[in-house]
Amino acid sequence: MASSHAAQLSKITDPHRRLPQEYSQVRTATEALCDPLETEDYGIQTMANVSPPKWHLAHVSWFFETFVLKPHLRGYREFHPQFAHLFNSYYETVGTFHPRAKRGLLSRPLVKEVYAYRAYVDRAMETLFATPAADDDAVRDLIRLGLNHEQQHQELLVTDIKHIFACNPLQPRYPTERTAVRAAPPLEWVEFRPGIYEIGHDGEDAFGFDNEFPRHHVFLNGFRLASRPVTNGEYLAFINAGGYRQVDLWLSEAWKHLRETGWRAPLYWAPTQDGWLHRTLAGWAPIDAGAPVCHLSYYEADAYARWRGKRLPTEAEWEVAAADLPVAGNFADQRVFRPLAADGDRGGLQQMFGDVWEWTQSAYTGYPGFRAQRGFLGEYNGKFMCSQLVLRGGSCATPAGHVRASYRNFFYPQDRWQFSGLRLAEDI
Repeated sequence: MASSHAAQLSKITDPHRRLPQEYSQVRTATEALCDPLETEDYGIQTMANVSPPKWHLAHVSWFFETFVLKPHLRGYREFHPQFAHLFNSYYETVGTFHPRAKRGLLSRPLVKEVYAYRAYVDRAMETLFATPAADDDAVRDLIRLGLNHEQQHQELLVTDIKHIFACNPLQPRYPTERTAVRAAPPLEWVEFRPGIYEIGHDGEDAFGFDNEFPRHHVFLNGFRLASRPVTNGEYLAFINAGGYRQVDLWLSEAWKHLRETGWRAPLYWAPTQDGWLHRTLAGWAPIDAGAPVCHLSYYEADAYARWRGKRLPTEAEWEVAAADLPVAGNFADQRVFRPLAADGDRGGLQQMFGDVWEWTQSAYTGYPGFRAQRGFLGEYNGKFMCSQLVLRGGSCATPAGHVRASYRNFFYPQDRWQFSGLRLAEDI
């Protein structure tokens, strides 16, 4: 990575001594998420989008080994000659990779070997931090990128473990913190005037992915944004009104997908004689009417908005609304791992961060002036700028401190195993 690329990724201003501490904290947090698992849980892959937990553990270590240690630690020897193939995710520029949909077929390496791999990489990183290479801005940027990459996989670990457990007839449970159920506050509308705004990462101090750059101007017509996300209770009204059977509410591709899959409710919902239940990480529970609805595809979020006579916000509208708000909310660090109802004692915009990722109507593409970087960095985000849509705000599975107003997540419109929900918008 050339030093000229450093500003596009981040401007590192933290003292050098803090980076090893951040590295240790992130790596420890990843393993803590796997502490409740049994050995048999680590190798399961329940669908193509889900990766086995041991693959996540190894892949993030492969990232540091491949992009930091091999090029920058003199004399480094890779842990295993075949791991470069097994745990490369999609980087064509650095070699071959095992097919994503077949990661669950890898009974070997053993779980204990994966943990040994992590420890080996960690010891090598400790050595690197004591060398002059760790003072190089380009190397530090790569390490910071690796830490943010690992935090992304922490969230994927939570969502994938949930899917793995939900597919098991024995219904294993993952330990979560309990919280009281409360009613959601009335939905209000917050108005934003038309005008020219700036969006995108400002390049100051904190880390930013390349897809958040460059900062640029957008013109927005006047709009209103709902004060909180749509709740389970509100979405249940859509189901009871026959929303999944009203063809006029659905995009053509969405209606085709609906007929092929037989969807009639969000993922993990099940009807019973006593009402709807949903599968949480801690097991089956009654629907919490006041909590934000989640595990929705873009198709479902868009159909619900149409049913309400509203629309989804654009990502520019969302970012403008969130720009001056504190990045605080229900994140993975609370270990609740499910959305919670908004605080009824607060006014204005609530839950812009945490609880659920919020679908926008914006296609995931490069900002004006964006140029994918050369080499593997160009593969990180740039090559996925096709056929996906942007989500904003983070979720209850996102590590605290990982997101910001300019953060752009992206998934295909049919994806819904993530903690994804929606917030309504309307034109003035």
